[in-house]
Amino acid sequence: MIKRKNTRSISIGKIKIGGGAPISVQSMTNTKTDDTTATVEQIKQLLAAGCDIVRVAVPDMVAAENIFNIKNAVDVPLIADIHFDYRLALKAIEQGIDALRINPGNIGDEDRVKKVVQAAKAKNIPIRIGVNAGSLDKQLLEKYNGITAEALVESAMQHVHILERQDFNDIKISLKAHDVPLTIDAYRLMSQTVDYPLHLGITEAGTVNTGIIKSAVGIGALLAEGIGDTFRISLTGNPVNEVKVANEILKSLGLREYGPTLVSCPTCGRCNIDLPQIAGQVEEKLQAIKKPIKVAVMGCIVNGPGEARDADLGIAGGKGEGLLFSKGQIIRKVPENELVQALFAEIDKLI
Repeated sequence: MIKRKNTRSISIGKIKIGGGAPISVQSMTNTKTDDTTATVEQIKQLLAAGCDIVRVAVPDMVAAENIFNIKNAVDVPLIADIHFDYRLALKAIEQGIDALRINPGNIGDEDRVKKVVQAAKAKNIPIRIGVNAGSLDKQLLEKYNGITAEALVESAMQHVHILERQDFNDIKISLKAHDVPLTIDAYRLMSQTVDYPLHLGITEAGTVNTGIIKSAVGIGALLAEGIGDTFRISLTGNPVNEVKVANEILKSLGLREYGPTLVSCPTCGRCNIDLPQIAGQVEEKLQAIKKPIKVAVMGCIVNGPGEARDADLGIAGGKGEGLLFSKGQIIRKVPENELVQALFAEIDKLI
């Protein structure tokens, strides 16, 4: 069992982060925040996929002023993503945002940060200090001779101290880079340095193909060590994919029950059915099921039922046919072209 680091507890709307609370999944809309209809629709899609917290970009005052309309149309905590202009953070707070994400490296001087902190403190709004490898202060880059874990942590701590001097501790921290080993080292160091909750992420991870691998390796390694209280998978494209991947990572580590688990073998010379097609059909149909059941699609009867003995239900291929089994016990033999239909008839009985 994974032993998580005990961190401080903060609340973003109805979601608690840190303090032993379940690890929460975040994503970010890629719609224009001033487009209420498109943004609300995408937020609802993210919620349906299992997202806990949604971040929206606030690049200008029009977007900031529209937060109120979006908040009134959805039931999920919203975070405003603020860069460059501290006044956008102030407007987002005024409009009822649940939390702020600011990058201290580009938000302006300390006086401007203080104004944001004071406004957030008055309304009990948490702030994520988001340090990004691409926006480190030049002095830190010179001090550490480039982007290092120590530079990222020192950058974050400089701004943590600004908030602490304002008697503000409703903080979570992120230290993002696209380099996986660098990111892991930075979070490990930060976890040893503070007890604030940590928001994990591999920034600019890439497309679905490469981004999933980098994110699963980096974020998965940290979660397995007990580091991290919330996270976002950053993938180019539809953000719903981010949420699905995030939940699969949590599920694989035993940190969350999330829908069905599909177990399928890689196939070998013993396989005499079209297993890739069957597994694809099963995977697609399982998306409509929310119950956390385990389904196995195995290529042969030699090892199929035994290797997937803990599956609730499964298929073990034969020659042009297959066996349906439950918990390793054979139910009956079915022709290949009826296997998927027969499997889901049994699944329907189960759920």
